[in-house]
Amino acid sequence: MSRVKILAGFELEVRLRVSDDTHAGPYFFLSYAHTPRHDANDPYDPDQWVEKLYTDLCRHVMVLSGLDHGAKAGFMDRELHSGSYWPDRLAKGIATCRVFVPLYSRRYFESEQCGKEWTAFSQRILYHRARGSERVETIIPAIWVPVPAEELPEVARSIQFNHAGLGPRYAEHGFYGIMKLRQYRSAYDMAVYNLARRIVEVGQSTRLTRVEPSDYESLDSAFGPYDSGRPNGHRLRVTVVAPDIGDLPEGRGPYHYGHTPQEWNPYRPTVGRPLAEHTADVVQNLGYRPDVGSLDDHFDHVLGEDAPASPGLLLLDAWATTSDKFLEPLRRLDESGKPWITVMVPWNRDDQETADAEPRLRERLESALRHRLADGQPVQRSTVNGGISTFDQFCKAVPEMARSAVKHYLRHAPVNPPEGRASIERPRLQGPLSPFDGNDTEAQP
Repeated sequence: MSRVKILAGFELEVRLRVSDDTHAGPYFFLSYAHTPRHDANDPYDPDQWVEKLYTDLCRHVMVLSGLDHGAKAGFMDRELHSGSYWPDRLAKGIATCRVFVPLYSRRYFESEQCGKEWTAFSQRILYHRARGSERVETIIPAIWVPVPAEELPEVARSIQFNHAGLGPRYAEHGFYGIMKLRQYRSAYDMAVYNLARRIVEVGQSTRLTRVEPSDYESLDSAFGPYDSGRPNGHRLRVTVVAPDIGDLPEGRGPYHYGHTPQEWNPYRPTVGRPLAEHTADVVQNLGYRPDVGSLDDHFDHVLGEDAPASPGLLLLDAWATTSDKFLEPLRRLDESGKPWITVMVPWNRDDQETADAEPRLRERLESALRHRLADGQPVQRSTVNGGISTFDQFCKAVPEMARSAVKHYLRHAPVNPPEGRASIERPRLQGPLSPFDGNDTEAQP
């Protein structure tokens, strides 16, 4: 086994197993939000219906998948024994399962723990894709209680799944509704069977890398803060400052570049796709809406004088500082401040051209970003001055840099109070209490 840092920047260290043996883990992981008892003295268990759904799914999956005797069809945290360290058990189940099944409800998207479970599984998908593998859809959602589409967080909106395929009653009422009403028993049987079929189809066609996370508690929720003002996340601009293959500086070969700045891939061949594309996925998993573009695309955002419209990450190729085309705009950004735009300088220690040119590149970086290096936050200085020498370090830094950008944006963004009176009238103890006082003939008890 070899030790690596798992991607997506959630400070999660894993042991990567070379073997393709995926049978040791559960076939699927059921992620759901616990429902609290309305009365501590009431013996009724509000989650018993979730357990029934889980049991029925396991029975179908065992038959449909042909799992061997002793293999685990599923994982549900109600199995945890008293006294066990549940974060480790949860993390292990997520790190070794084939399919992740989130059980949608409003309570689910309000739950920080459910958001962490989603994050942990999403890391495996990002790791799979970063190594140049095909895109996989191994998150199969199920509806427990219907949630309007406009209330879903961004990460849930991006999941493509046709719930109507499980039956119209299920799509209308969710599993909870068709389980509780006897008249929908046949609708429940059809929905749970078809969901199990989909789980098995995906599980048999997909081989995600198995990992063993070591610090589940350090994860961020994929849903972010859940409130009426932010159901879909803040927009976060990802700006790439790098040359393309038609405008490379002297001494730089085309290996890490493409036809646009957004195709820049400094960690090639370790990473099989552009850095901006991977960053956008990480940003989305953090609950933000990524907007990827070049310096030309985001010119007003980076160098304009208007009030900030969104936070941003600026991915800077050190080689770009050797060209006046990029050097002067970077100096203007440095002079203007704009702490809501954080700068990251990926620096591949295995890139011989960059290693040979390191003294010159660091001198140019210091010339372009003098104020940020002298006065910036520690995390900002470290990602610029020291560079980010490995892909794992880059992934670890992205969440912290994104949070820093959002924090400064909220501090500097203009406040737009609602139209109307400038102040709220102080409440009085005397006077009319309601518009119906003195005329309540239509009021009903």
